[in-house]
Amino acid sequence: MLRRVKCQDRFPVRKGSRQLDTRIARFLRFPFSSGPPVLSIDVIRTLLAEDLRAVDDVVRARLHSDVALIRQVSEYIIGSGGKRLRPVLLLLAAGSCGYRGPHAHQLAAVVEFIHTATLLHDDVVDESDMRRGRTTANSVFGNPASVLVGDFLYSRSFQMMVSVGRPRVMEVLSDATNVIAEGEVMQLMNVHDPDITEDAYLGVIRYKTAKLFEAAGRLGAVLADASDTVESDLARFGMHLGTAFQVIDDVLDYSGETAETGKNLGDDLAEGKTTLPLIHVLRSGTRDEAALVRKAIAEGGLAEFGPVMAAITRTRALEYARNAARAEIDRAVAMLDRIESSPYKESLLHLAAFSVTRSQ
Repeated sequence: MLRRVKCQDRFPVRKGSRQLDTRIARFLRFPFSSGPPVLSIDVIRTLLAEDLRAVDDVVRARLHSDVALIRQVSEYIIGSGGKRLRPVLLLLAAGSCGYRGPHAHQLAAVVEFIHTATLLHDDVVDESDMRRGRTTANSVFGNPASVLVGDFLYSRSFQMMVSVGRPRVMEVLSDATNVIAEGEVMQLMNVHDPDITEDAYLGVIRYKTAKLFEAAGRLGAVLADASDTVESDLARFGMHLGTAFQVIDDVLDYSGETAETGKNLGDDLAEGKTTLPLIHVLRSGTRDEAALVRKAIAEGGLAEFGPVMAAITRTRALEYARNAARAEIDRAVAMLDRIESSPYKESLLHLAAFSVTRSQ
C-alpha cells in the first residue's frame, strides 16, 4: 500500500541563515585532525533496510539479459559493493515527504544503474585499474565490453524510468544524464591543465558528480507530489551534498588508505587531474612549489608524488579542501529547514555529516 503525504512549507528559510541543526553541528565542529565521531552509513541504512532490500530485488531483476557478457560485467561492478548513496538519498528524500512505495524502489535502482554506467565509462577514460578495492571491470573484461555494458545500463535505466509513467521523472533523469555526459567531457578537457581555477573545478563537479545527487533528491519530492519549493530544496540539498562528497573524494586521493578508499593513493595526480588540493598549492604555495605542481599535473604520473605531498602538507591544502566541503554541507543543511522533522530528515542530516567525515 502506498503512502503519500505532501510536504508542508512550515519552516521558512531565514535569509542569510547559516545555523546548523544541532545534530549535524556536533559532527562538523570537530577539527578533522582529531576527527569527529565517524557516522557509519550502515546506521542510516537501518531505517531503510526494507526499502533497500526491495531496491536490490529490482537491481537483480533488471540486470537480466540474454547476453551473458552483459550479465557478467554488470554483476561484477554492481556486486563489488559501493555505498549506494544516491539510492539512499532518493529513498530518504521521498520518505521525508511522506512517500514510500515501489516507484521509489524502481527509481533508486535507476540512479544506481546510471551511476554504475558512469563508473564503467570513467574507468575506461581514466585507464584505472582499481575500483572499490577490486580490479576494474575494464581491466578484467576489456575496454569495449565496459563501454558497451555502460551503454546497456543507460538504456535499461530509460526503460525503467518510462515504466514509472511520470513525465516529470523522465524530464529530471534525461536532463541529469545529459549534464553528466557534459561533465565527463569537461573533465576530459581539463586533464593535464594546471590553470584550472577553483570555480572551474567546482563547475565540473556540479555537472559530473553532483547532478545525479541533485536528481535523486528532486525525484524523492516528485514522487511525493511535494510543492515546487520543497522539490527545489531537496534538489539543492542533493547538489551541495554531491559537491561536498566529491571534494572529500579528491582529498582522500592524497590522504586515504588504499584498503579503505578502494583505489590507489595519488591516482588523480597520475592522471593529471587538477583537483582542489593542487589548486590551493598553486595559489598559496611558494614559486618553487607551484612550479613543481604545474609540472606534475602537465606530465602526469607519480614521479613527483613525494614532493607534491610535501607541498600539500606545508600549505595545509587538505584542510582547505575539507573546509570547502564543509561549507557545501552547511549550504545543504540550510535546504532542509522547510522539511518537517522525521526520522528521514534526521537521516538526511546524518548523511550530510557522513559525507565530510568519511575515510572511504
